[in-house]
Amino acid sequence: MQQAFKGRELILPATRPDAEPSGRSHVNFPSGLAAIGGASDRSTMIASLSLILLCQLIGEAVVRSVALPLPGPVLGLALLLGLLLLRDRSKWLAIGPLVRDPTSAKDGVEDVSRVLLANLSLLFVPAGVGVVQRLDLIAAHGLAIAAVLLLSVVITLLATVAVFVATSRWLARGRAKP
Repeated sequence: MQQAFKGRELILPATRPDAEPSGRSHVNFPSGLAAIGGASDRSTMIASLSLILLCQLIGEAVVRSVALPLPGPVLGLALLLGLLLLRDRSKWLAIGPLVRDPTSAKDGVEDVSRVLLANLSLLFVPAGVGVVQRLDLIAAHGLAIAAVLLLSVVITLLATVAVFVATSRWLARGRAKP
């Protein structure tokens, strides 16, 4: 498929019957990483990415210094969540990438997060390459790996069901009280 960029649009060969007469359709990018408008968009994007990476770095540093049995990025994500919750309650924290302007469509760190999530599958490419490079280990220990994967999926499903049932009962008790 041939693609051509024109400003902030991606021009693709038409695949829909309602396409333009030229035989091409236009797809507008969301703001963020895919298409960067002016200098302020770039600085907001860089500041937002820096905030996300800083939270991850702080989480990693805390986990390694305290020897917590928790991945550092998970603690960093909790820190970022805390910052976003505080930002919504305190006006003084709504600065830089944490600015949330209800009058415009720009939300700083939320926009960059949406773009990262939309392209999340690209972040799995290095892991896939690593798996392909170690096919000899997979061939040697494939049955054990498959058993562990199956067991972890079953445990995850059971834990999810248990949390759902417990939360449903807790919410039902809350509604029953007048």
